[in-house]
Amino acid sequence: MFPTSIYAELTPNPNTMKFVADRMIFDSNDPVEYKQASEAKGSSILASKLFEFPFVQGVFIARNFVTIAKTADLSWDLITFEIREFITNFLAKNEWAVESIPEIEITAEEVIAKNAEPVEPTEYDDAIKNLLDEYVKPAVENDGGAIDFVSFKDGVVKVQLRGSCSGCPSSTVTLKDGIETLLTTELPVVKSVEAESV
Repeated sequence: MFPTSIYAELTPNPNTMKFVADRMIFDSNDPVEYKQASEAKGSSILASKLFEFPFVQGVFIARNFVTIAKTADLSWDLITFEIREFITNFLAKNEWAVESIPEIEITAEEVIAKNAEPVEPTEYDDAIKNLLDEYVKPAVENDGGAIDFVSFKDGVVKVQLRGSCSGCPSSTVTLKDGIETLLTTELPVVKSVEAESV
């Protein structure tokens, strides 16, 4: 048995809810996102079972939380308790929420490879990644999501948003007012930040 307490936390995205555990539930620094049940098969029993709920549209799992994306037609008031209890009961019997990293997980390198023109690494990549890791990732994780550096070319930083940040109405504001301001202030060579779709 793995005694686990879970609490639900609102995110800036009205269609996602963050369920936070009082212990580590995923032994990786890189969160995983499942956008459909087939992606969870063989990777996460918890995610597979969550997709059995008709209103679940996505599952994002990090070190100590699960973010659920739901259909827009149902209020969180009607389903939060049920989801929280389900996750709590599952984690009381299972140490980990993810058994193996899914092979379908798209990496930043794969996103670059999908671009029409390949993007070469630059001398600024490490500085940009360090700023994102130190100042942006903790805030984004706090909101139930993740941000990944994709590329830097011609003054434009491209990032990938996952979890509650993907499709969030306020993500554009976060990108422009938060991340872009930070990067352009700290690294004048950066002119703008854009979200890369996967």
